[in-house]
Order: sequence, then structure tokens, then C-alpha cells
Amino acid sequence: MAESLAKDGAGEGAGDGTGEGWFKGMPPPKTTVPLIEGSEVMAWFDGMDVRPGPRTWLVVDVRGVEWKGGAILGSLNAPATSFWQSRKTVFDLVDRAGVQSVVVACGNGEEKSPKCASWLRDYIDDVSRFGRRSSVKIRVLKGGIEGWVAEFEGSMMEGFVEGEWEKKKG
Repeated sequence: MAESLAKDGAGEGAGDGTGEGWFKGMPPPKTTVPLIEGSEVMAWFDGMDVRPGPRTWLVVDVRGVEWKGGAILGSLNAPATSFWQSRKTVFDLVDRAGVQSVVVACGNGEEKSPKCASWLRDYIDDVSRFGRRSSVKIRVLKGGIEGWVAEFEGSMMEGFVEGEWEKKKG
């Protein structure tokens, strides 16, 4: 299991949604979404201390069975294996909550989060042609959750289990 965690599930294909074919049958993304550095997201957490009120940003964690080890505090889990079908619901939640920035994260930031973030951006662009406009920014967490743990050592994470991350390093 640790090996598949370290690779964000790439290469596994036992039908658990973590393999290379997890996105088969889904359309390829039309857009490319930019990256955001973990330090910028951490600054948003720091800003919460000086700006009380609802958050204007959300982290969407698209990991599924490889979620062990914890998640960024307050993130929404929307597994990549069903993200295509859930993108409308994610957008509805984000839109109604007044979220201005969505950061999509996976294990390493290289496969699942770029695809899911692009699908979300594509959906927003598609519905805007029918009058539903949104200025929400969609970005991918550079380095994914693994990068976050490496940089911040579990800070601002819930359910953080250091031992799970040690397995991934080895």
C-alpha cells in the first residue's frame, strides 16, 4: 500500500480507483489549470487569524483510498474516481458558499488533481455560456499532499499520522 501512496496510486489497477485507468471513459480535460505553491495556501491559513469570517477558499482533496495519513484542515474530499460525476455538485457548493479560490490536491499533484481541477474549470466555463458566470479561481496544489507534508510537517492537517508519511518516504 505504501508504494501506491507514494505514487498517488499510479500504476495500481485493481479496480480500486487508484490505477492508471481510473479516468477511462471520461473526456480529456480541455483546459490546463495553474499551480499554487503550498506556501500561498499556508498564508491563507495565517490570514484567518487577522480576518475573521467565512473562508473564501477551499481545498478539494481528490484522493480516495490513499487518503490515509491525514488531509489539509477543512478540505473537502471528492475522490478522483467519481469527480467527473461530482463536478457540478462541487461547483454548486463552491458557488453558493461564495468561495473565490479552489485548490485541488492529490497525493503528489501530478495526475489526479490536474485532471480534476481541469474538469471543474471546464464545467464552470461550459455553464458560463448559459449565463451562470463565476470568477472562482481553480488551481492545483504543487507537490500535492506529499509536498505539503514535506514542507509543513503535518501543520494545518487533520487526522495527520506521521507514520503513514514515513512509509511513503521509504
